[in-house]
Amino acid sequence: MTGAANVTIGRVRTVQRIVIVGAGLAGLRAAEELRQAGYDGQLVLVGGEPHLPYDRPPLSKEVMRGERSETTLRPREFFDEKNIELRLGAGAVSVDARLRILSLADGTELGYDELVVATGLVPRRIPGLPDLGGVHVLRSIDESLALRADLAEGKRALIVGAGFIGCELAASMRAGGLDVVLVEPQPTPLASVLGEKIGGLVARLHIGEGVDLRAGVGLTSLLGVGRVAGAVLGDGSEVKVDVVAIGVGSVPVTEWLEGSGVEVDNGVVCDGVGRTTAEHIWAIGDVAAWQLEVGGRKRVEHWSNAGEQAKILAGALTRTGDENRMAQVPYFWSDQYDIKIQALGTVAATDEVHVIKDDGRKFLAYYERDGMLVGVVGGGMAGGVMKMRGKIAAGTPIDEVLEAASP
Repeated sequence: MTGAANVTIGRVRTVQRIVIVGAGLAGLRAAEELRQAGYDGQLVLVGGEPHLPYDRPPLSKEVMRGERSETTLRPREFFDEKNIELRLGAGAVSVDARLRILSLADGTELGYDELVVATGLVPRRIPGLPDLGGVHVLRSIDESLALRADLAEGKRALIVGAGFIGCELAASMRAGGLDVVLVEPQPTPLASVLGEKIGGLVARLHIGEGVDLRAGVGLTSLLGVGRVAGAVLGDGSEVKVDVVAIGVGSVPVTEWLEGSGVEVDNGVVCDGVGRTTAEHIWAIGDVAAWQLEVGGRKRVEHWSNAGEQAKILAGALTRTGDENRMAQVPYFWSDQYDIKIQALGTVAATDEVHVIKDDGRKFLAYYERDGMLVGVVGGGMAGGVMKMRGKIAAGTPIDEVLEAASP
């Protein structure tokens, strides 16, 4: 086991080594913000993949369209300059919170004073499918490049799951000249996230772009010998396809925390600054269910959230920030064709949805819960979305914003 020496953090206390588990965007942002907050001691970034931290959103867009082949966030020189030790290619397998020892997949152990969990998500798999060439699950840069290598104009692709990843893949593949079949067991794309009313507007967008959308039906089995040649859908129909991309959601990477004393409930349970239920263990990013200022405790699986949480966590961990500061109104976006779909707030499929504008392609909608404005979603209407941040944070009554939106 590698030990750690006491160091000064700011001018407020002494600590030992800080270890961050997860070398994605959230882990990188945590390391950056800790240095920015004045922590000058040992800082270790642990990652299961061999790659330097890279950006994931472009994997289903620019990388898939062939516009980029790598999305590295910082060059290796950055980590040398910031004195951040990289432990790549061996993820965490367990942690002893009492002894403060982290065990890695390569058999090594790391002692820590503070541990930051930033392990993110892994894609769900569909059990029982045959092992065939041409079938892909998208999460890593390697998987994205492998899928891209399988695509060629004139081929027919089946995308299973019309969540954000599935919808973005459909848009990217259509841009590349592929015929696309998009299947989704729910009534519309994004129904579980944005509700069926807005999901219907997203469906309209994809159908207008030539996607063969099959809503209300799932995948039953795949056909082929050695390589996929077709699929049987839940309604009994068969489709001929050359390549399959499965995007049926993701789950938090938390199994390695079993027995650690860290409470897990659809992610790592945290307070409003990232503390978990185990002393000296924090969590950030997609894996972390933070207590939000608006909307209760929730995991926010989006890019901008990682940077915001990192700043708050670093301030709390180093005691240089505001302990009462909590994560602000969640924000996320998804690029599909020429439309940027943006959302502010804690939108839910069960909310009452008020469509304020709809020109047949672009749209703007307010989300109501218990008589209050809790979120706004827009497609191609950035101004209409962003101006509502203050009203969502203030808990504005829905009647007030609807009246203001009336012509």
